[in-house]
Amino acid sequence: MSVEYAIIVKNKTRLETLIERFNTKAQAKFYIERLGGNFDDYVLEHDTFHYSLNQIQTQLSTTLKNKVVERSFLPNYIFTDKNVVIVVGQDGLVANTAKYSKDIPIVAINPDKQRYDGILLPFDTTNFIYGIENVLTEKFAFQTMRFAEAKLNDGQSLLAFNDLFIGASSHVSARYKISYKNNTEEQSSSGLLVSTKAGSTGWLSSVFNMAYGVAGMFEKNIKLKRPKLNDNDLLFAVREPFQSIRTQTGITAGLIKGQNNLIIESLMPTNGVIFSDGIESDFLKFNSGIIATIGLAEEKAILVKNDKKNGT
Repeated sequence: MSVEYAIIVKNKTRLETLIERFNTKAQAKFYIERLGGNFDDYVLEHDTFHYSLNQIQTQLSTTLKNKVVERSFLPNYIFTDKNVVIVVGQDGLVANTAKYSKDIPIVAINPDKQRYDGILLPFDTTNFIYGIENVLTEKFAFQTMRFAEAKLNDGQSLLAFNDLFIGASSHVSARYKISYKNNTEEQSSSGLLVSTKAGSTGWLSSVFNMAYGVAGMFEKNIKLKRPKLNDNDLLFAVREPFQSIRTQTGITAGLIKGQNNLIIESLMPTNGVIFSDGIESDFLKFNSGIIATIGLAEEKAILVKNDKKNGT
């Protein structure tokens, strides 16, 4: 592998998004402060991020050519094996990027340790160049992450690094038929979430937080147990399932392993969708007649580790 370019993937800061909305920084400040918000926090977040980004580009300039790609352009950007990908931002941006940069090493950098958990961000501005140099010499330690995949009976498919959402595009109940482990039932719910190991600390964990919170109102001393998945596990959860004359709630959660797929048939004439990793603009239509098979994909993401030892 001969790397020629570093592709830096970033997202707009909240301040940049506000300025786009209100045209100027002053107008954005007026809007936030009029509503009682702390505009200084937006500025601090923006300044910290761009200071880190400048540090990264300055160090890279002596080692490797580079260019910046905004998150919004990921679905249309073509990565090649001549690239190393550098993600600068939150953990979710790693997920967004990995889906489109399959099999290309990703060096993930936490630009603001006071703000981001950094579960998927092993590097910072002081040590990321070590990871880049090891990629260039092909001596880097890494971990592979399995994707979830939704395959439709019309030939389309969609990968997910963190999670898949299957449901309605608006705040109405999704109607579908679900099949899991030789059981089938018709359901009405707020949609299904299918999570990989990487995604189990994100959106999926909030589903568990809600479930334990509601249960805790009626049952004392309930201990919150977060799901611990293996690399080759997927976990699905049905959000807010509704029981009625026609709909059941017998299948609400389960593990997907190996060839043990989840089958979902849409009963929605319109507005059914499947999207992944929080990118709602990149979706598959999931309307009546479409059947989705949910399981593990063959593709894997390659995340460079901050480790002095080589590994696989």
